[in-house]
Amino acid sequence: MKKLLFATAVSALAAGGAFAQEVRIGILLGFTGPIESITPHMADGAEVAFAEINESGEWLGGQTIASVRADTGCVDSSLAQASAERLISSEGAIAIMGADCSGVTRAVLENVAMATGVPMISPSATSPGFTTFDSGGLFYRTAPSDARQGQLLSDIVLGRGIDTVAVTHTNNDYGAGLANAFVENFTAAGGTVTTTIPHEEARGDYSAEVGSLASAGGDALMVLGYVDGGTNIIRTAYELGAFETFFVGDGVFTEDMPNIVGEAAAGVVGTVPSSVGTAAENWERVGTDSGINWSSSFVAESYDAAALLALAAQAAGEATSAGIAANVLRVANGPGEEIHAGDLARGLQILAEGGEIDYVGATGVNLIGPGEAAGTYREYMFEDGQLTTVQFH
Repeated sequence: MKKLLFATAVSALAAGGAFAQEVRIGILLGFTGPIESITPHMADGAEVAFAEINESGEWLGGQTIASVRADTGCVDSSLAQASAERLISSEGAIAIMGADCSGVTRAVLENVAMATGVPMISPSATSPGFTTFDSGGLFYRTAPSDARQGQLLSDIVLGRGIDTVAVTHTNNDYGAGLANAFVENFTAAGGTVTTTIPHEEARGDYSAEVGSLASAGGDALMVLGYVDGGTNIIRTAYELGAFETFFVGDGVFTEDMPNIVGEAAAGVVGTVPSSVGTAAENWERVGTDSGINWSSSFVAESYDAAALLALAAQAAGEATSAGIAANVLRVANGPGEEIHAGDLARGLQILAEGGEIDYVGATGVNLIGPGEAAGTYREYMFEDGQLTTVQFH
């Protein structure tokens, strides 16, 4: 029954359902483009949080949230900005859960959100550039920065006894930022990067890029990008005999790796934001009950981003952009009573009574400040066609 309630509420939210005293919040993700295979699951994660809020009846005296989805294309800044403008001007969205890829997120933030005073919480924009960017308190993210992921990937590669690698990264802010972080840490620790070659997404043939990477040499290939281009490069490199060992960043993570790249999956090691302990256990329960693909990339982070927007409005006592922006840090960090995934109704009640909460959520949320979040990474590999957790960092 609980699963049915979640599914019904999520379906209504996705359609901009007919709720009384409805407040609209945008879900701005790359429903087309290089991460289109994972973004529907991310949107579902956000809508599970909104459904939980609505079912509680505790939000702002009985008001409800209706989500409105819009597309960024992941790498299409013009599309992303037009979509954000539509969400705000035509749909009346007071906040945005998103965007996703770092480049379009920065474009929307600078050219739309900051101009209109609309807060954004991204579940997946991980570029180190957001750490120091002054958004005027309008931008937050629930995924950690790639500055940390670059250090972690360096440690993992060296820890496996590999000290020479070739690097390819998607040709945008996300790819360049993560590649720079990895290269700086890897070389500082004594490793050698034989070459660093950018690649474009959505190309059918990567043999030229792989040829250049192979010519430079290396004991492994580091692939930093998105599922589409990244898996194509891995498959091509393996089939051409260029590399057998691959390391990948979070954007290339997919549970379907063995079906996409075949035997090459046995040589793939990667990192992806994740959570452990009580937060992870509660999220697994909520995700399973809701019937969504809760373990897919950035779904938990999307739930948390959506929940934070709603809880910030409750703390403000009003469904306004300014009220949300001013209260995100208040509800995200202590002091206060810990609120986990599936416990949003209690958080709403505490805030309504004038109390304080410390939102832990699905991923152990800890916002260091605007533009930055602490977080945990899962190191994984594939064995016998199965995804295996190596350890958490």
